Amino acid sequence: MTAVIHTRAELAAAVAGAPEVAVVMTMGALHEGHRTLIRTARERSAFVLVTIFVNPLQFGPNEDFAKYPRTLEADVEACRAEGVSVVFAPSRDEVYPGGAPQITMNAGSIGELLEGASRPGHFAGMLTVVEKLLMLTRADVAYFGEKDFQQLALIRRMVHDLELGVEIVGVPTVREPDGLAMSSRNRFLTPDQRRAALTLSRALQLGAEQTDAEAALATATKILDEEPSVRVDYLALTDLLLGPAPAEGPARLLVAAKVGTTRLIDNVAVNLERR
Repeated sequence: MTAVIHTRAELAAAVAGAPEVAVVMTMGALHEGHRTLIRTARERSAFVLVTIFVNPLQFGPNEDFAKYPRTLEADVEACRAEGVSVVFAPSRDEVYPGGAPQITMNAGSIGELLEGASRPGHFAGMLTVVEKLLMLTRADVAYFGEKDFQQLALIRRMVHDLELGVEIVGVPTVREPDGLAMSSRNRFLTPDQRRAALTLSRALQLGAEQTDAEAALATATKILDEEPSVRVDYLALTDLLLGPAPAEGPARLLVAAKVGTTRLIDNVAVNLERR
């Protein structure tokens, strides 16, 4: 039976005595990608806790905090179907009892790249709530999707640098049958915009077939340029820590773009070979 709780006191009681606390952090509007995170957690841990909280700190002044989908009843039903032990759905005051925190996490130089350059303050807000929820839930292990690859890299770095003692597990991106990366924002796309949005995954997949960095970027760029409805924010090839792409070995090809008013991100693994 899935317990639904809303306060810190309830949370402390819920996790007390659990042999291992596995956490999946979400902002709700759960889709198959979230459910895959939950299933992955349940393969290892008997006690899985899902947090549902739309974090205001990680939204910029011109972003979609107000219209971000809030579907708590459906989300709880999805968690029950996946055998979640506890859903923690706190209010803003419960997470930030003193109002907006005056001291937040610094995302460092990695947080200023890519998404950080396009969304100033986003990663400081994200890391602040993740650190807070890791502590409140007393997490032993936490699961995050690779679709938000820069987020995953920053969380791993934060946990390492601050010695938080939590294992961070990355879970591969879940895609729709047509290849579109699953996202709560996909629901805002019209049918025509959705067709245009498929250019992102197609560009990445064809770029990832190349084993040379220049060729990978050129291939992906050409495909993106052929779709005028896609307004590219960035396309980048990096190492696994978001630094410059290596001459050979594993790398990551990342893209962010707007289709209509909806901003989408995606990424794929690339294996580079020395010429």
